[in-house]
Amino acid sequence: MDTESTYSEYSHYSGHSRKAQRQGSRDRHKSPRSKDGSRSEKSVTIQTPPAEPLLGNDSSRAEEGQDDNWGETTTAITGTSEHSISQEDIAGLSKDLEDSVGLDCKRYLVLTLAAILGLLVFLTPIAFILLPQILWRSELEPCGTACEGLFISVAFKLLILLIGTWALFFRQPKADLPRVFVFRTLTLVLIFLLMFSYWLFYGVRILESKDLNYQGIVQFAVSLVDALLFVHYLAIVVLELRQLQPMFTVKVVRSTDGESRYYSLGHLSIQRAALVILENYYRDFAVYNPLLLTASKARAAKHMAGLKVYSVDGPDNNAAGQSRAMIAAAAHRRDSSHNELYYEEADYERRVRKRRARLVVAVEEAFTHIKRLQAEEQQKTPGEVMDAREAAQAIFPSMARVLQKYLRTTRQQPYHTMESILQHLAFCIANNMTPKAFLERYLTPGPTLQYDKDRWFSKHWTLISEEAVTRGLRDGVVFVLKCLDFSLVINVKKIPSIKLSEEFLDPKFHKFALRLQSETSV
Repeated sequence: MDTESTYSEYSHYSGHSRKAQRQGSRDRHKSPRSKDGSRSEKSVTIQTPPAEPLLGNDSSRAEEGQDDNWGETTTAITGTSEHSISQEDIAGLSKDLEDSVGLDCKRYLVLTLAAILGLLVFLTPIAFILLPQILWRSELEPCGTACEGLFISVAFKLLILLIGTWALFFRQPKADLPRVFVFRTLTLVLIFLLMFSYWLFYGVRILESKDLNYQGIVQFAVSLVDALLFVHYLAIVVLELRQLQPMFTVKVVRSTDGESRYYSLGHLSIQRAALVILENYYRDFAVYNPLLLTASKARAAKHMAGLKVYSVDGPDNNAAGQSRAMIAAAAHRRDSSHNELYYEEADYERRVRKRRARLVVAVEEAFTHIKRLQAEEQQKTPGEVMDAREAAQAIFPSMARVLQKYLRTTRQQPYHTMESILQHLAFCIANNMTPKAFLERYLTPGPTLQYDKDRWFSKHWTLISEEAVTRGLRDGVVFVLKCLDFSLVINVKKIPSIKLSEEFLDPKFHKFALRLQSETSV
């Protein structure tokens, strides 16, 4: 069966289900589903557009207890835009663009200076050795065995320094920080002062005087390489090892829903601590779902819209009577609001459990139609063999309707497209995973990294702090990481000093006596 016929049957099924819901007949609602359930998996193929959301259309309605206009009144977050833009926003965007251009220029300038300084570091010892050979070679003293052995020492030390520098400094940056890294800058300044001092000494004492002791010149180059190795060791201690010991505990709270996590950090600046927190946020926090926050807002709006005042005493007593009526109605609403919240949450949990049970049964039934063929069976029936993608397309229609309703009920419809579900289903089939492993992504909301990076990964964060972002963490520091939809509030607490005392327990004290009484049963 080709793709067009499949889509026509699927649309006919959706239209039939809408008609069945309007008439309230469960028998007619279940009959197309049983028809799809008996369809052979080998005769079904689905060709889906790559970016079409599974739940963006209104082809399916919710069952009992759900608004008929749910698909029209719900705002689905797409990959294009979800906010209106005003003149202030345009001005802010232009300012952000200027800041990003300045940040890029600063970053490339720092990288250029670091690259030039690195080339100077590795070429200087070689220049120290070659310049006397080029300028006054005939006047130099002969280089003996000890001098030639120093050449090997310089070569291997430069190779070790090159590998260590590549491992420590030449790494792709994970983020663009608002300020420079102080300790890395101090390391570069120290290297520059060291090179300047050596070149000054070399120019005054060797080049001008044309020193004839070539072994001493080579020994001077070896001392420079040794000094550079010690600077590299100092950079490892300051940049990498210093921050490993935990010194602070930070509490990260998401401003919208109050979800929080605790992390332990070492001696870091505020901006580098913010970078570590963001890396852990995308891994540990559940994905931000604004649709879950609309229920409380809708409930409050419904309560305010239900307050109506009617004037029965005439226009003269309207103001005072309206005020008393508003106060009484607000008090009544406040007294009964907790009951409404309780029953709403209970009804929502009941519907979620119901959808979940249907989804689990539908997925387990769909997976029973898939059988992994052995090598000899593939040779016997080559015409009926399908790959993982074709098998996923074959069994997907039997579970698509139930999965769609579950994602609508749990407000997860913007996070899963039809193409992403098919890819995940094909991955599970190819790796011989169970239905429970397939459903894990949809039954439990995962972290942000689990979903489409281009749509849900916030690329721009703003660090708000009263302290300078280059200063180190200390007890009581509070800073905020803000993105477009929410913010992360970070509170820093110092890990307290713990004093342990030792107490020796003599093994002879482990002796006991049994006291027998007349009332006991022993």
